[in-house]
Amino acid sequence: MSIITGKRVLSIEAKAIEELVSRLDSRFTKALDILYNCTGRIVVTGMGKSGLIGKKISATFASTGAPSFFLHPAEGIHGDIGMVMQDDVILAISNSGETDEIIALLPIFKRRSLKIICLTGKHDSTLSRNSDVVLDVSVKEEACPMNLVPTASTTATLAMGDALAVALFEKRGFREEDFALYHPGGALGRRLLLSVKDLMHTASDIPMVYENSNMKDVICEMTSKKLGITAIVDSNRRLTGIITDGDLRRLLEREIGMKIDIFNLKASEVMTKNPKIISPDALAVSAVQMMESYSITSLIIKNDDDTVGGIIHLHDLLKKGIV
Repeated sequence: MSIITGKRVLSIEAKAIEELVSRLDSRFTKALDILYNCTGRIVVTGMGKSGLIGKKISATFASTGAPSFFLHPAEGIHGDIGMVMQDDVILAISNSGETDEIIALLPIFKRRSLKIICLTGKHDSTLSRNSDVVLDVSVKEEACPMNLVPTASTTATLAMGDALAVALFEKRGFREEDFALYHPGGALGRRLLLSVKDLMHTASDIPMVYENSNMKDVICEMTSKKLGITAIVDSNRRLTGIITDGDLRRLLEREIGMKIDIFNLKASEVMTKNPKIISPDALAVSAVQMMESYSITSLIIKNDDDTVGGIIHLHDLLKKGIV
């Protein structure tokens, strides 16, 4: 029985959204133009369940570059209306179009000549008659078996709000990079904002030995810095190669087969020349792509004078959630 009920609810709400598609006409375009030309904030208001939906719609606008905040209408008529400025646009949500607290705010909105867009289920209502644009979010039935609890109607309203927000940020040319700026703590923000220089090991944290260093010193340096790699530099501290854990394993295999004493070797005899490097200004995600492309776990950051500026390891990228 519970599965049947769940399917019925989802079907009703899906149908409510589907029916909105045919209603998008010049009114939607007009509403979008008003939002696009808004030089203030998009003030979203609604009571009860409509208010909860309004908060999400406002958050979507704000996170996609359109300044917005939610005004609780009950608080609005008791002073919070002071937050509304002359250049703002009002997006009012009321299924009945007769919500007392919103109706009480209309004279103030009108006195300030604010544009009003309403999302409502009643065209012939006080809110509709006092709005510049009316977007129809009416539904034939709620998913509630008593047809009372706001369910399909709130779903339809949320979907219409999303349609406005997405159409607005497309019209404004909002890019993936812009989205990252508004979400610096999220995964996308980290991928698009963090650069190699934000994560790389520098100064004394860089594992580094000279070309003429013996392998004992190389191993000690790699062990102490715990990055599985060391940079090899010449007497002027310019990068000439690297030695990795993999190089050491292959060297041990050679020692067993050829009976050589690895500790008598110099770093220059073991190192890999021309290591892969990356710019400190490159995005961290570019470092990941480069490591994947070459099946490596570390990259050297080289300064303009060919000295070593830093090292970035795959673990650094993993810790920051770039991978």
